Amino acid sequence: MSQPSPLITTEQLAAILDDPNLRLYDCTTYNEPVPPGSDVPYRAVPGDKTFAAGHIPGADYLDLQGEFSDTSAQQFFMMPGVAQLEAAFRRHGLDAGKTIVLYSIGTMMWSTRFWWMLRSLGVDARVLDGGFDKWKDEGRAVETGAPKGYPATTFKASPRAGFFVDKDFVKARIGDPATVTVNALGPQFHRGLEPSRYGRPGRVPGSVNVSAATLLKADKTLTTLADAEAKFTASGVTRDKNVILYCGGGISATIDLLMLVQLGYDKLTLYDASMGEWARDLSLPIETD
Repeated sequence: MSQPSPLITTEQLAAILDDPNLRLYDCTTYNEPVPPGSDVPYRAVPGDKTFAAGHIPGADYLDLQGEFSDTSAQQFFMMPGVAQLEAAFRRHGLDAGKTIVLYSIGTMMWSTRFWWMLRSLGVDARVLDGGFDKWKDEGRAVETGAPKGYPATTFKASPRAGFFVDKDFVKARIGDPATVTVNALGPQFHRGLEPSRYGRPGRVPGSVNVSAATLLKADKTLTTLADAEAKFTASGVTRDKNVILYCGGGISATIDLLMLVQLGYDKLTLYDASMGEWARDLSLPIETD
């Protein structure tokens, strides 16, 4: 059976907004700056205030760092254990049998992160192309106030292996001709030309650069599949390779992952800790231009 598209348009969402089988979630987080020399690259701030100020009618709010990450980890947004995720998603009424739609404000990367997490749990969700920004720009209905939530469920995950890997996995594949490692950060950070908020400037040695920002159009929707295919192919990302994605904190790289899934790539994984770990670990090699 073919899987549903991982994307949904604003028009398609508007058509099912009153469907009782819809489970709609705002996934927004904000990375706020911290003083120079801080131990963390940014401050993770939940988007509950912007949710209260305006959201798509009926939506619930998911706090990525608050409920859906391993808060004992040094890095933000690290994938927690299955039991923690099951409990959190149950509280928010997640049901794999429903139509699950995810969106975020400002950038799609928060909703694509939840999409990848849910995929790893055996749940196929859909991401709103263009997010809340496009929805609002089109003059569609907006609701204010705290989330009303959905009835709790007995959600049980069906975990799929291989969706997340660690630094040892990434290091062991440096120079492996069957693997291509892709950095989704901007080219200036990939090349090590600007100071990095994550630690040492540079990249995982041998990795190529397909910046998540280049996969988005001015209206914050995703670029065409043909354009994305051209960008990945030009960087040596081909379907026969095992593809490892990384970025700063395992968030923006999920935009690349969503595009690759749409293009039919299936040997994909995410280095969860990304440069937030790699750049600070002096035992790991780093490369600059």
